[in-house]
Amino acid sequence: MSKVLITTVPFGDKNAFPLEMMTNSNIEYVINPLNKKLKENELADMVTDFDVIIAGTEPITDYVMSKAKNLKLISRVGIGLDSVDLLAAEKRGIKVSYTPDAPAPAVAELTVGLMLTLLRSVQTSNLEMHNGTWHRFFGRRIPEVTIGVIGLGRIGVRVLNRLQSFGSPRLLVNDIKPDLDLNHQFKLEWATKEQIYSEADVIALHLPLTCHTKNMITKEHLLMMKEDAMIINTSRGGIINEDDLYDVMKSGHLSGAAIDVFENEPYEGKLNTIDRCILTAHMGSMSVDCRTRMEIEATEEAVRFLQGEKLTGIVPEEEYQVQREGL
Repeated sequence: MSKVLITTVPFGDKNAFPLEMMTNSNIEYVINPLNKKLKENELADMVTDFDVIIAGTEPITDYVMSKAKNLKLISRVGIGLDSVDLLAAEKRGIKVSYTPDAPAPAVAELTVGLMLTLLRSVQTSNLEMHNGTWHRFFGRRIPEVTIGVIGLGRIGVRVLNRLQSFGSPRLLVNDIKPDLDLNHQFKLEWATKEQIYSEADVIALHLPLTCHTKNMITKEHLLMMKEDAMIINTSRGGIINEDDLYDVMKSGHLSGAAIDVFENEPYEGKLNTIDRCILTAHMGSMSVDCRTRMEIEATEEAVRFLQGEKLTGIVPEEEYQVQREGL
């Protein structure tokens, strides 16, 4: 009987169909018994005799793979691949697949929700109300501000789509591979990152974590931003230097930030002392529909593989090239 280790949790909580799919296919599965994001050594201790990992964001390193003698497929629940050593997998003949489209709508909607929350000081008013203070904050509306979007992939474009319903804010955008066809759909100003830092009122990041984006935004860049600017990161931890963000916000610069992803998760850093910094627990994809779709797609891929069928979500070569460039 084939064996699958499900490392990402929760799994199957809202829809048990992925688990039923494996049971009906005579596949034995084990769900992460620690019920938390696994560390490298914890995962290495678990993987010894599994054929497939249905994975979250835990580190699947060369060391982990060296302990997984039977491993033939890593089926990633989600899009980010920074936690998977693709080159080690390639060297060991382990295939890697992912579900890049499934989480995008939920992440885009959370981004816009955080944008609205910051612009209207909802989080600060909520905190003050709970402490017995009645204060009405002046805020700003989306059509009246300049919004910078860095990264126009699956999620960044969906953010632009959702912003259209609010009116016509000025949109400054940046991507490593500009898709100028988007100009037919949106009124965009293609800009350098530095221009976005200095001119945008709200900045949203939608980038993978690579050697090029690691610590992409440091104190120098944060101080380029307007004193009352806001920044949102629902992409990957490590793109904004968290210590620098703390120092800059502690000094009074920036009127708000919203951070859903962190370099080390669960997060236990100093940003939790900054009231105007919204912190959420890497829940961009955690809508019932999107999470269910991610789990189903990742499980379908595992079943296909174990039944000798062709994979449909195989990670493209360009993702391997990104990691090669980082060596």
